[in-house]
Amino acid sequence: MVATASSAILRIWYEAYDKTLLVTFVGGKTYAYEGVPVPLCRAFLAAESYGRFFNANIRDRYPYRLVKSRRTK
Repeated sequence: MVATASSAILRIWYEAYDKTLLVTFVGGKTYAYEGVPVPLCRAFLAAESYGRFFNANIRDRYPYRLVKSRRTK
């Protein structure tokens, strides 16, 4: 599952085999959120506002790690 573009979130994708949600923010950093259930990911992709949904349902609720950061000058 993949979605793109909001004012805060550039890209969302989900790896169902290990329940990992990857979120790339407009600033260029990509984080992996572990253990996110499929129904929550589907609701995220269907949300009217990715940013609001992320803050209310994912941020600070699942373990995460920085996957990559786009370099800026």
